[in-house]
Order: sequence, then C-alpha cells, then structure tokens
Amino acid sequence: MKPLRILISNDDGVFAQGIRTLAIAATNRGHEVTVVCPDQERSATGHGLTLQAPIRAERADEIFGEGIKAWGCNGTPADCIKLALNDLVKEKPDLILSGINHGPNLGTDIFCSGTVAAALEGTLENIPSLAVSIASFQWKKFNDAGEIALNIAEDAFTKNWPEKLLLNLNIPPCSAKEMGEIKWTRLSIRQYEEQFSKREDPRGNTYYWMAGEAVKDLESAGDGPIQWPSDVSQIETNSPSLTPIQPDLFWRGNINDLPKLSFRNYRAR
Repeated sequence: MKPLRILISNDDGVFAQGIRTLAIAATNRGHEVTVVCPDQERSATGHGLTLQAPIRAERADEIFGEGIKAWGCNGTPADCIKLALNDLVKEKPDLILSGINHGPNLGTDIFCSGTVAAALEGTLENIPSLAVSIASFQWKKFNDAGEIALNIAEDAFTKNWPEKLLLNLNIPPCSAKEMGEIKWTRLSIRQYEEQFSKREDPRGNTYYWMAGEAVKDLESAGDGPIQWPSDVSQIETNSPSLTPIQPDLFWRGNINDLPKLSFRNYRAR
C-alpha cells in the first residue's frame, strides 16, 4: 500500500516503550510518522481537556529516532491530538493510532481511558483511528502487538473504513504464535470490587487510594450482535479483541421503555 501520514499518541507518556515500538514499526513500513503525546504519564484522564493552564509542546525527536517527528506535550491525550491537528501537523493525517497502551482498555473502562480518548479525537475529525492496548500491566514485549495493530489498521484503511468509527484493539499478553484468532467483540460491562483502599497518613489523617480489582465477568456485554463475544471473554481465550465504537452515545432502546414523565409538571412556577 502507499505510505500513509500517521499521527500517533498515547496516555503513558513520551518515554513509554509501547508508543516507541508502534512508531518505529510504522516507520519501518515506510509510513510518515508524527508523534504528539503527553510528556509524562496521564493514564485514566478520559477525554479531559486543559482549559485553565497553558499547553506547551517540546520537540522529542531524539527519543524516537531518525525519520520520526515527535513532541511531548504537557496536556492530556485529547489535548495532544487537538494541538497536533490544529497546529503541529501541517497536513491532515490519513490515520491516527493511539498506544500501545501498557494495560487493557476493555469494556466500559474506555470512558476513563486517555488512550481511547486520543483515538476518539481523530474519529470526531473523521480520521480513521485505532486505539491499541496490551491487556496486561506486566507484559513488556510490544513488537507483536505493534505488527498486529498495523496489519489491522492498514487492512481497514484500504477497505473503506466507515466514517465516525473508532476501532478499539486489545491484545493478549503472549507471543503472536500463542494467540488465538482475532474476532469482532462487544464492550463488556466492567465493574470493580474494593475500589478504594482506606489509609492513614503519618499525621493521623485519612486518605484513600484507588486500588480496585476488576470483576472477571465473561458474560455481560452491551449492544452488538449477540453472537459476538465480549471483549473480556475474548482476551481470556488469549485472542485479540477488536471492538467497533462510535462517538454517538444516544440511547438505542425502545422508546416505550423510557420513564413516563409529565414534562408539563416541570415548568417553572
């Protein structure tokens, strides 16, 4: 395929191994790569934007190597893509990649994910966008994940990627030869137990540390073809999960199931 202009971001920061692996892999395939990502880790920032402080960006080409233009930005992942598209990148990218994230982005956790938010910014600008994550915080071998992500992105790009569609890819923590077949998946409903650890500082004051563990629910999933597995259950089989996501959150249930509200009773009196 012809070389693409690819913009890459993440939420783990400019020094993260995952983003370097992805950027170098894309460059090795002949693509023109630009990186604009946070200057430090900003995981779980969701789609937050910086409104009360200046946003700064510094060149970081030396971190990524020859042929890659890179900036480290003091903003959120969503800030990075906005800044890139509106100022730093002179030509509109053909493709936006976000990742490779150090940890999973499964199910409803995508609402907290800076990785997914960066890709979603591209989707909102009608640029084909893929978020990619390794479904483990301990796995540090990103090469296979980078190749899988690029294979999927290139294939989808050449096959008429639908408008306003974000692809969310999660890859199991194992080598490519140990992985099962990739499948389309539905988003799981993610719940956590013991979300906060209550502690006491040296002065006797109480504070809390978010430390919850995800409940391993292999059954629950949201909308989508019923024959599709949930993304969580797919990862449990050591198989990559690919979930199509759109930014339109409007409810798609039966209108008759909505609460029977009498709006005239809510008028100002």
